[in-house]
Amino acid sequence: MIKISTKSQYGLRAMVYLARFQDKICPLRVISKKEGISFDYLEKIILKLEKTGLIKAKKGSQGGYFLGREPSKIKIGEIIRTLEGNAGLVKCIATGKERKYHCPRERKCLTKNFWKKIQDSLNSALDSITLADLIKK
Repeated sequence: MIKISTKSQYGLRAMVYLARFQDKICPLRVISKKEGISFDYLEKIILKLEKTGLIKAKKGSQGGYFLGREPSKIKIGEIIRTLEGNAGLVKCIATGKERKYHCPRERKCLTKNFWKKIQDSLNSALDSITLADLIKK
């Protein structure tokens, strides 16, 4: 069973909230309360999403957060990879800076291609859905 962390679950919920109210600037406390997510935890998640430009912040007393792009331009896979990294289902297929592990069986492993195929299928599924798809009624 593949597990998605609460970081990604909460991050996706916050992004859906912002997509639903895309004409407003949403204070973090409001998102936290409405979504039932710890303010401190959500703050850390939001900062990661902001660093990649998925969301933007307006500072000041009337400040808050809003989407960095149209909901139809934000793929769910992008949100999940921002929050989870590219660690992969198993550590031997990690990419980018998460690729710290070198498997001694890499050249003779008969299962690596299977794991890669599953990971590619998962990424394809996540990238086929946008925030706009999730907020359609």
